[in-house]
Amino acid sequence: QVQLVESGGGLVQAGGSLRLSCAASGLTFSSYAMAWFRQAPGKERELVAAISPSGRLTYYLDSVKGRFTISRDNAKNTVYLQMNSLKPDDTAVYYCAADTKFVERNQYGYDFWGQGTQVTVSS
Repeated sequence: QVQLVESGGGLVQAGGSLRLSCAASGLTFSSYAMAWFRQAPGKERELVAAISPSGRLTYYLDSVKGRFTISRDNAKNTVYLQMNSLKPDDTAVYYCAADTKFVERNQYGYDFWGQGTQVTVSS
């Protein structure tokens, strides 16, 4: 049984930082590309960042480039999203997802999903 469990969300002031973690189990983690999506109220779920199975390749949404960093530790079966200089527009539920393809931009192409973690950025 595959499980992706996110943690690290919370309430932060604009300009602050958060680090999200996603711990995976039940899959060969090093064979999967991992991604972070987010969904704000009333908006479509969007791909924020993705990382290849080896960690050598990354992808970022334009609006988070230079502020967010995705990384992974294959020994710990964990993917991270370091979020700096947070803005109120970053407020959303953040989800991690796993897929064998890098980069899969279509959310419906992902094999596995976490339950999500809320990130709220106050102005």
